[in-house]
Amino acid sequence: MWRWGPRGRFRGRPVKPRSLGFEPQIFQFIPFPQDTSRPPPPIYMTPDEFEAYRLVFYEGLTQEEAAKRMNISRGTLWRCLENARKKLATMLAEKRPLIVTHEVPPQAV
Repeated sequence: MWRWGPRGRFRGRPVKPRSLGFEPQIFQFIPFPQDTSRPPPPIYMTPDEFEAYRLVFYEGLTQEEAAKRMNISRGTLWRCLENARKKLATMLAEKRPLIVTHEVPPQAV
């Protein structure tokens, strides 16, 4: 059994360092509310997912070029892209806020 971290509390492989083209900060996109009854719960996106989406769809890089720029495998980039697509589609369809941050609350989806 692999033991990563102090006293084997963390399972799996350690996270590989990734290169981001921006300084990771907490920022959010909030849609203009139509009704002010109860705000919908926010969607949390990681900086890795945001960077993968930005490189492929905004800068027009291929998945292979974007993966090399982020220092990750193409499969990992594909998973980041798939998560980002789902989160952005949910945000637009359900008019929910989107928050890009490293810290995600445990109850968040």
